[in-house]
Amino acid sequence: MSQIAEQVHNHFKVFAGNLDANNSIGTLAEEVANFVRETGAAAKSIGVEYLEAADRLIITLGYRNDEPGYPIKLTCVSLGQIDALGSDFAELEKRMQEASTHQNNIICHELYVTAEHEFLMIFMTHQA
Repeated sequence: MSQIAEQVHNHFKVFAGNLDANNSIGTLAEEVANFVRETGAAAKSIGVEYLEAADRLIITLGYRNDEPGYPIKLTCVSLGQIDALGSDFAELEKRMQEASTHQNNIICHELYVTAEHEFLMIFMTHQA
């Protein structure tokens, strides 16, 4: 089942923007999906960093350009405020698992934490 060579990539695109009022990724999700659609990129991964001091979110897209592209979607889900500073991440894992049950065809995921200590999870999914 595993075809790791299909996941390997070395092209990247950077997107940056402000969070929505609900701390979601807002229009960045559309920007990433539009880039993939318009360029025919084969999306493989995302990276996410919330720059608290600048109140900006950076999303990096890892992709290949030597295979056919496919439609993707980024979906942001709040996992709530979680005390994850200790050594037990069971609650975070539980909420991540629950959030994933509402997504189909997950390619990859990322987490970011806001200034209010809210955990948000971004899913990149294949839109088959």
